[in-house]
Amino acid sequence: MNSRRITTAFKRLQKQRPDPTTELNYRSAFELLISVILSAQATDLSVNRATEKLYAVANTPQAIKSLGVTGLKRYIRTIGLFNTKAANIIKTCDILLARHAGEVPRTRDELEALPGVGRKTANVILNTAFGQPTIAVDTHIFRVANRTGIAPGKDVIAVETALLQSVPERFRQNAHHWLILLGRYTCTARKPKCDQCLLNDLCDTAFTWHAPTNRSSSEDSDHPLFSKPK
Repeated sequence: MNSRRITTAFKRLQKQRPDPTTELNYRSAFELLISVILSAQATDLSVNRATEKLYAVANTPQAIKSLGVTGLKRYIRTIGLFNTKAANIIKTCDILLARHAGEVPRTRDELEALPGVGRKTANVILNTAFGQPTIAVDTHIFRVANRTGIAPGKDVIAVETALLQSVPERFRQNAHHWLILLGRYTCTARKPKCDQCLLNDLCDTAFTWHAPTNRSSSEDSDHPLFSKPK
């Protein structure tokens, strides 16, 4: 996908969702951090169900630390890998209290030093909690970036680097949310809904997985799918 088409693609995504955000429920940077740690190999819905009960009784580093690993597990046992996640979260709370006065750090190095926090999680926190124009690449975004041709890459680092180079600056703050929602609900892994996609006339590989249908050659932002119900 060339630069003109990439700009058109993000104009359309912006028009569809002017103010996108994560589907995780949170009220503070700390709650977001814990939710993102829990979301690894789990759905946002399952995390929200668990954290609704957890945050009602413990939503600070000290409060969660006071639960201990065993106490925390009672709230998150419905989430995949909950044993490992519980241990990492308690260790993270210890570090936040000991090194950061209970606050979530605002630098990548400090975030990635927390147990259970990798580059993707750090990018989510920097972007969503602190407003930095980072782009976290998960399986959905990796798939969309490669399929559409917006930012092809062999691994997540290559895709992240390509996205930061190809996405126009004015769209970078929200690019992560737009692309993840596109991958989660439209450009799905097994049966992408190309006929419902706002970008189907711009995409490098639209309809590859379906019988070909007529594709518009228009590149303006008034794509006919804007009028279709979600």
